[in-house]
Amino acid sequence: MLHSLSDDSFKKVIINPDIKTLRNMSQHKEITTEFNSPCYISKVRNRSAKNTYVVNDIPLGVDQQGINRIEADKIVNEVNHYLKNREVLRIDRKMGMNNKFSFNCRLYITKEYSRIAYMWNNTLFSPIDKDNPELISVYVPEWPEKIIIVYPEEGITYILGTDYFGEAKKSFLRMAMYRVKKMGGLGLHAGSKVLRVKDKKGNLNDVGFIMFGLSGTGKTTLTIHDHGLTGEEKVIIRQDDVIFMDKDGSCAGTENGFFIKTEGLNESQKVLYNAAISPNAIFENVKVYNDGKVDFNNTELTSNGRGIVLREEIESTDKNIDLNKAHKLIFITRRNDIIPPVVKLTASQAVTFFMLGESIETSAGDPTKAGQSKRCVGTNPFIIGPESEEGHRLYQILKQNPDMECYLLNTGSVGKKDDFKGEKITIKVSTTIMKEVAKDNIEWQLDKDWGYLVPKNVPGIDIQKYNPKNYYTKIEYKNLINKLKNERTEWLNRFHSLNKKIASSIA
Repeated sequence: MLHSLSDDSFKKVIINPDIKTLRNMSQHKEITTEFNSPCYISKVRNRSAKNTYVVNDIPLGVDQQGINRIEADKIVNEVNHYLKNREVLRIDRKMGMNNKFSFNCRLYITKEYSRIAYMWNNTLFSPIDKDNPELISVYVPEWPEKIIIVYPEEGITYILGTDYFGEAKKSFLRMAMYRVKKMGGLGLHAGSKVLRVKDKKGNLNDVGFIMFGLSGTGKTTLTIHDHGLTGEEKVIIRQDDVIFMDKDGSCAGTENGFFIKTEGLNESQKVLYNAAISPNAIFENVKVYNDGKVDFNNTELTSNGRGIVLREEIESTDKNIDLNKAHKLIFITRRNDIIPPVVKLTASQAVTFFMLGESIETSAGDPTKAGQSKRCVGTNPFIIGPESEEGHRLYQILKQNPDMECYLLNTGSVGKKDDFKGEKITIKVSTTIMKEVAKDNIEWQLDKDWGYLVPKNVPGIDIQKYNPKNYYTKIEYKNLINKLKNERTEWLNRFHSLNKKIASSIA
């Protein structure tokens, strides 16, 4: 039974081996790199979203798959019976350092897959209370059926038939976000950072940013970027993946390790590259040659190669993982036609874009659809419960905190047409925009087609170069607007309980 899951449920439990022991236990699976770090190759190389089910004792969202408790318990009982004759590892870790939003986490995994335990150990913090786990994941990669079963009320996840590390990482974050929502907060798939900048009067201010974005769409790049700030002005990186927002707009951090995509990583990406070449990094599904040479450009194994790097080895971090206030919310999208590099949103418009979650699919989600247009509420595929609840909670927070401003940032292109791929919005453009947003230096004007504000002038950027209207005839532009509005309306209509005022603020 779930409520009686304990160390006695297994033949033998190896409790909290240290880092060195975990690596030694995983030696039979290790490919040692030129950096003296380990790389492991998994059979499954991306998340199994289509095989993930939530026990439907609670109302579920439009895009969530439910499973009857009786059916789920039947599978779990078979797994528990199997585990009575197996050796497992037990790893206890702490998620978050915040007094309100932090959780005791415990992973049970069959001994053969110690590499996953080793990797997961490096993503969270040392445990404070090892005897009272609040969130538990039971991981059996060798199970013959691929299925992930989530028991949200119990805080337990069974991960079966897949050996992809990301399932372990996300299982705890998924359950924690659900818990935070029940506590009155909001779990968000977003990075967080502080830009310490001078305002127009020369005063130095800390401006808190959170960045929403699906894996692989630029969220990590923007989170760790220094924005060219020097001297007194600087960046302080908080979190890369998931944060917990409270009613006052403060954001608690969750993790001690960054789970980075390694495809194309090179020395020009100084911050990530330096962390990745540390002997403390751990790679999964990255090409390593017989001599240990690492090839981040080789995607023979997968385009979803990954690395876990320690947060402390990321330049511009400090000991604090929490954000005092999210002054600026950045919704990252990646489109290539009529979305400008940045737009400024009202609270209701921001919630609409939160619900739209417009971006492109990446190899981290569904490799067969990588590059295709995608919508995912909050760009967060780990929501449990009706998606509209998340939107309404965000709206309440924004209305209670009028000093919080929201922006849509396009990291793709503008003007795609026929054989023209569009004018690429470079990383430099995006990071400059964020810097000038922090400094409040952007001059805005109303876009009458959409009702949001678009930039008239951005210091350091020829913003007219990225005006979508310059690339289309009036008829072409109007047709693209109508097409996008229809798509958005159709998407939002799926969420029947969504406040109609919010749903109509853009479309």
